[in-house]
Amino acid sequence: MKENQTTYAILGLLTTECRTGYEIKQLMDRSLNHFWKISYGQIYPTLQKLLNDELATVNSVAQTDKPDKKEYVITTKGKEVLQDWLREPIKQLPSERNEILLKLFFSSQQEKQLTISQLKNAQQKLTERYHMYCGIEDSISNSPSPDRTYWLITLDYGKRTTCASIEWCKDTINKLYDEEAHNL
Repeated sequence: MKENQTTYAILGLLTTECRTGYEIKQLMDRSLNHFWKISYGQIYPTLQKLLNDELATVNSVAQTDKPDKKEYVITTKGKEVLQDWLREPIKQLPSERNEILLKLFFSSQQEKQLTISQLKNAQQKLTERYHMYCGIEDSISNSPSPDRTYWLITLDYGKRTTCASIEWCKDTINKLYDEEAHNL
């Protein structure tokens, strides 16, 4: 069965406490969105495909003063498809689309101070991201979820790569200052 990665992401989310499209979107925004982007517009078509392929079922749950909500549940077949995908070797390492690197590559076309300013801005945003990851880590650490260890390992990757990016910004800024001083 040939599926896109979004299918597997949503199958995986159905193994958690997430049962509705809204809950899936909420968990994605709090966790997956930091390393795997899925638009809100992809959720319901993917859920419908999971239903069509018998990888999930849906139940309508009555609510007071609200329309019925649809709760999705992964099927045994869905779990098997997810487990098959998890067992497959990783086919390719991620390639990064990085705006700061793209701009830096062509930065000889602008004033060096503007490049330094952009790098400082990126460093600040990365520092904010790192602090956000620390907050997420605190909330996951207190979670009773059986997924906790794997969520923390995934988060550790984000923290480490963010730290490396912060250090890279600092080093790059210093190199640009050193070059500027050398050219005076």
